[in-house]
Amino acid sequence: MSTEVILPHSAASPSLDPTTSPGPFEGPEKLLEVWFAPSADALGPNAVASSSSGPRRRAGDKEWKGLRQVPREVWEEMLDIVKCKVLSLVEGDEIDAYLLSESSLFVAPHLIILKTCGTTLNLLGLHRIIEIAREYCGFTNIWRCFYSRKSFFFPERQSGPHKDWRDEVNFLDGIFGSAGTAYIVGPMNRDHWLLYLTSPNTEPLLPSSSSSSSPERPRLSLPSPSHTPTTTSAKLVYEDTTLEILMSHLRPAGREPFFPASSAGEGGHELGRRISSQLGIDTLFPADETTLDSFGFDPCGYSANAVVGSGLPSSGAEGDGGKGGGYFTIHVTPEEGWSYASFECNVPLPTAEDDASPSPSPAVSVNGKTPTATMTRPDLPTLIRKVVDIFQPNRLSITLFVSTPSPMIDSKTAEIEGQAWKAFRGDMLGKEFERKDRIGYEFVGYDLVFACFERRGWTEPAGGKAAMGLA
Repeated sequence: MSTEVILPHSAASPSLDPTTSPGPFEGPEKLLEVWFAPSADALGPNAVASSSSGPRRRAGDKEWKGLRQVPREVWEEMLDIVKCKVLSLVEGDEIDAYLLSESSLFVAPHLIILKTCGTTLNLLGLHRIIEIAREYCGFTNIWRCFYSRKSFFFPERQSGPHKDWRDEVNFLDGIFGSAGTAYIVGPMNRDHWLLYLTSPNTEPLLPSSSSSSSPERPRLSLPSPSHTPTTTSAKLVYEDTTLEILMSHLRPAGREPFFPASSAGEGGHELGRRISSQLGIDTLFPADETTLDSFGFDPCGYSANAVVGSGLPSSGAEGDGGKGGGYFTIHVTPEEGWSYASFECNVPLPTAEDDASPSPSPAVSVNGKTPTATMTRPDLPTLIRKVVDIFQPNRLSITLFVSTPSPMIDSKTAEIEGQAWKAFRGDMLGKEFERKDRIGYEFVGYDLVFACFERRGWTEPAGGKAAMGLA
C-alpha cells in the first residue's frame, strides 16, 4: 500500500532558488535516469546490503532492496549538490516518489530518476548517485543511463555543464566514454528534444574512481547484453514504456488555475490537492490504485507525483499479466511569456490486445482495495488528449520510449510501438492542432517515437526562437 509522508518544511510554499530570481523561470526540466539493472528482479541477493556497509534506511520490520535501502538523508545530501530540496514523499510498494522544490526524484531498487527544472545542476548529482549506489548496494556497473531535455527558453541563465548541450555531452562522455551517444530530435531552429543514452552494462569513470573504493562489498554481476543464457532470460524481460508530453505557450485558460488565491492557513500541499481536484488531475488514473502527492507554489506554479498500483511495471518474470503499476509526474510554470507544463508517465496502458478483457486493471488488491470493471486506465490517445485539455498549450512535443529488450519482440511490445506511431497521426488532437513532425528512432533495446504539434492559427511571439540552436 502506498503511503504519503509529508516531510517538515519551513514554509508552506517555498521560494525559488536565488539564482532563478528575479527574472523568468526555466520550466523545461533536465531528466536523468540511471538504471543499475534492467529490472528489480535482476538484482539478485546482492541487492540487500550487509550490516557492515553503513546505516540503512529503517521502516519497522520492512526489508528494503537495492537503492531503496539508502536513507533519505543521503539522497537529500545529493540533492544539495543539485540545488533543490525535498517537499514530501510517497512510499509505494516498489518505488519512492520524492516531490522536490524543483520537480521530482524517483527511487526504485534498480533505478533512480532525477527530474529538475530552473537552474538546478542536475548532472552534478550523477557522480554522487554512482558513489551512493556503490557504497550502499555494491553496484559497480550501470545498465543504462539516459539524459534528456527540451531546448531551453533561457540557456544564458544556466550554469555548470548545462550552459550548452555540447557541454552536457562532454560531461557525460567523461563518465561513460564511447558507451554514450547524443542525439538532437526535431528541427534545430525550432523546438527540439535532446537525448543522451548509453549502451548496456557500462562501468562509469568518476574523477576519484578507484576499484578499491568498497572492496568488502559484493559486486552486482549482470549477464552480458550480447549473450543471455536461457536460465536467466526471464530476469531480463522487462517493460519500460515512458510517455512525456512537454507543453509550452499555454493559453490563458491553461495558466489561470495555477495562480490561485490561497485560503488563510492553507499550505502548499492543501493548495496542490485543491488544484488537482479542480482540474481533474486526481482522476487521470483510477483513484483506487493511485496515491497523488501535489503542491501549489506561491505566488504560482504546481508540481505533482503519483504512484499508480505497485509503482513499477511488470518485469514479466512472475506472469502477472504484464499490467503492473508505475508513476506519473506533472510540473507547471504558468507565467505568461515562458509558460510551460510537463507530464511524464510510465504506467502500462491498455492496448487493443487488452480490449478483449473485461477490465484493463489487474484484478489484485491495490492500496487495500480491489479494482472493479469500472476502474479502467485510459489508453494512450485518451490520456494524451486529457492532459492537453487540462493545460491548453499552443505548442507541445510528445515522446514515447518503448523497451525492446529481447531480439524476438513480443506481440505486446510491437503493438505498443504501432499504437504510438498511429496515435501520433496528424489529427490525434482534433482540428485545433496540426502535427509539425513525427520522427522514429531505433536504439539498442529501445524504440522512440517523437511528435510535435502546434495549435492552428497560433503565431509564436516575437523573439521566441532566440533560445534555439543547441541550447
